[in-house]
Amino acid sequence: MSDGRGLSMRDLLARGERSFSFEFFPPKDEAGEEQLWQAITDLEPYGPTFVSVTYGAGGTTRDRTVAITERIARETSMLPVAHLTCVGHTVEELTTILDDLSRAGVHHVMALRGDPPSGPGSPWTPTEGGLTYANELVALIRERADMRIGVAAFPEGHVDAVDLETDAHVLKAKHDAGAEFAVTDMVLRASDYVGLVERARAVGADLPIIPGIMPILNLRSMQRMVEFSRRQLPEEITSRLEPLADEPERLRAEGIAIATELCRDLLEAGAPGLHFYTLNRSKATREIFANLRITV
Repeated sequence: MSDGRGLSMRDLLARGERSFSFEFFPPKDEAGEEQLWQAITDLEPYGPTFVSVTYGAGGTTRDRTVAITERIARETSMLPVAHLTCVGHTVEELTTILDDLSRAGVHHVMALRGDPPSGPGSPWTPTEGGLTYANELVALIRERADMRIGVAAFPEGHVDAVDLETDAHVLKAKHDAGAEFAVTDMVLRASDYVGLVERARAVGADLPIIPGIMPILNLRSMQRMVEFSRRQLPEEITSRLEPLADEPERLRAEGIAIATELCRDLLEAGAPGLHFYTLNRSKATREIFANLRITV
């Protein structure tokens, strides 16, 4: 399944089995490269539906993203999905990147607007000669017969969305442009995911929406990450973790337990699968799988 040509993600997700997928990012140095490939080696036996490789702000990891997804396509049994953003690219440059991916044997792309260079919530300025919205990038990719497209979705609404209904219509625009599946930002509450799916269906965005999972292994770093997108950790989470702030091992174990409970709730709510933000490590994901009795 490392090629994926002719297969839609909707078809893969409709096979009746739960989907499990993993996200990696391009490392900055040789040590990071070794850590990445160790994680890939550890997780490949679980037979993920796909694995995705992120894309640095402004295209800063363009070549490494292409190289990693090419190697996954060439050397593993896994289906690679390459992230691609509008930030910092002209349409001509985006077309060149898509050509590079196609030649590398990568035929699934996550089409994203991307965050402004100054971070989520800061003013968005389109690149001259580029694209403004993710649905425009989806439409550009859709012109290519050999490419399949995923997009982002946001359980609590995108940081720039006026309201949740507007956010749902943005997802609908991406669906109408040709997106076949969506992966969410990290889910903090199962109810947020359920609400997102209900809003999407209400406006006609009938595509599989896979919830994103990031276990809390360090409370302070997770709080910063959540605040970066102007969200807050739910009180039901902080009340369990804050008493363990000075006991890192116990906090980590509780974070894994919370993530396991969330995964169970999401699957029971009808999620087509789970997408794990691995941070290029495999241990936490494997521990959650063990708790869920998911084995190699």
